[in-house]
Amino acid sequence: MPKITYLATDRSNETTLDLPVGTSIMRGAISNDLDGIVGQCGGYAQCATCHVYVEPEGLGKLAEPELEEDEMLEFTACGRESNSRLSCQLTVTDELDGLVVRLPERQCQ
Repeated sequence: MPKITYLATDRSNETTLDLPVGTSIMRGAISNDLDGIVGQCGGYAQCATCHVYVEPEGLGKLAEPELEEDEMLEFTACGRESNSRLSCQLTVTDELDGLVVRLPERQCQ
């Protein structure tokens, strides 16, 4: 199974999870009781409470965000950056093995 690493905002804590292919990065975090991802809408790109920052070395492994995700990234509780993504829209593949995402300071305003 691919390994996905979740970094705390200050990078002081990291959690690496083995996630099944086909699982969203959001669902993996929630299923493993990882703090920092809320996922209020259940993964439908309608709330932005699963916002993450993808570490630069992993960006090339991801498809560009669809229009719905791109628009929702304007409503994140913490500022949008060039590497911002909604983790509910990131589906784990073998190619994502080793991906690192950083959690924002907060998910809700």
